Amino acid sequence: MSPGKQAAENEAPAPMAAGARLEAMRRRVCLSRLAAWTAIAAGPIALGIVITSTPATVSAATQAQPATAVRTTAVAADPAGYTQLFVSTWLRSSSDDTTSAQARLAHSMAPDVELPDPAADAQSALQSVTAVRSAQRADGVWSVTVAAQYTDGRLRYYAVPVAADRAGASFAVSGAPGVVAGPARAEVPTSSYGVNVPEGDLSSAVGEFLAAYLTGAGEVDRYLAPSVTLSPVSPAPYTTVSVQQVSAVEEAAAAEQVPADGTKVRVLAQVEARDAGGRWPLAYELALTARSGRWDVSALESGTAQNGGAR
Repeated sequence: MSPGKQAAENEAPAPMAAGARLEAMRRRVCLSRLAAWTAIAAGPIALGIVITSTPATVSAATQAQPATAVRTTAVAADPAGYTQLFVSTWLRSSSDDTTSAQARLAHSMAPDVELPDPAADAQSALQSVTAVRSAQRADGVWSVTVAAQYTDGRLRYYAVPVAADRAGASFAVSGAPGVVAGPARAEVPTSSYGVNVPEGDLSSAVGEFLAAYLTGAGEVDRYLAPSVTLSPVSPAPYTTVSVQQVSAVEEAAAAEQVPADGTKVRVLAQVEARDAGGRWPLAYELALTARSGRWDVSALESGTAQNGGAR
């Protein structure tokens, strides 16, 4: 007999044995199901006997599968947008006209809150309302601060109590707004861009990239590092863009020559953009990488996820 045939005959029993075990398991499962249905027809006592005497094969197989833990965390919904809408309608409504659309909407959002009574000869109109701060005081209890700006330049801040359900599916203004002081101005931390970048290869690369990005002058891709994709602003909002100042975090950005390949720097570019409507000072945070004697943009960190600029 050939060695190949002997090997085939030696390997045959293993799959046959596995198939026999699988067939036996199937038979036991079928018998268990049949016994269970029979017991259901016979009564509760017989059903209990079958359950306790069912072979452990199925349960053991089930226990072998790891259980997947599912955790759900209830996240309180922020009622800032709801409150912003309420204050906007409340300030535009009047107790002298409770049937107006604004008054009816304000009343539906805060049934127990009295409407204001503005003077008939009031000259300044409400321009905009913006939520600026939300604080959860307790479970289902919020305080939202909104800023109301008027056409004459006045600015008032209102703190509004709001009730919310746990699912964030319903809200209600629970009390009248109160005029409060605006948020204090926070201390601005010292900028990490402390290295002044002189005119040279890096500042030129930044300027050419931003010109392509904001004016459509040239292809953006030619200034990007390999594997980085970034779409320009479309339609192009500006006609010209000029770099006013470039600062960096790393000293390598200020070198007279482009450093070794792979050198990475982070820069802050102050630029001046112009269009038919005027001049606009803008700022962009960029990451660049040295490659083959040039600087490639590897990330536009202003307004994008810091993942290499990929989109």
